[in-house]
Amino acid sequence: MTSASALRVLSIALGVFLIFMGLDKLAWFMDSGFLVARLQEWRGEAPPMARWYLDSVAIPGAPVFARLVPVGELAAGAALLCGIKVRVAASVSLLMVLNFHFASDVLLHYSYLTNAYGLPVLGGLLALAIGGSRLPFSLSK
Repeated sequence: MTSASALRVLSIALGVFLIFMGLDKLAWFMDSGFLVARLQEWRGEAPPMARWYLDSVAIPGAPVFARLVPVGELAAGAALLCGIKVRVAASVSLLMVLNFHFASDVLLHYSYLTNAYGLPVLGGLLALAIGGSRLPFSLSK
């Protein structure tokens, strides 16, 4: 197996992961209150920098983000699954994941290193963002 084939397997796995994360948030389309509730829950224990972000960007923008996030996760997941624009999809996904992890204040905690949503997802997306071009078994060929 070549490294490109291994990256393609990673692309498929992360694509499926993102699709199911997006499906899990479909209710946000009809009611952004689900996202607002989660953001306000995080705000309760957030350090000053994360609280500023939540108060200034995330909570005021929740009605827009409640629609963008599921669409972004579903589209990026489908792109990774099909092998279309893998580097772009992985880069956008990496930014979305970092955004959520920053807002929820998990990035700088020891438990983040043992959480399956943490470094494995970030590392996989970063690997695809760097080396995910011309992967085998992709529909973009």
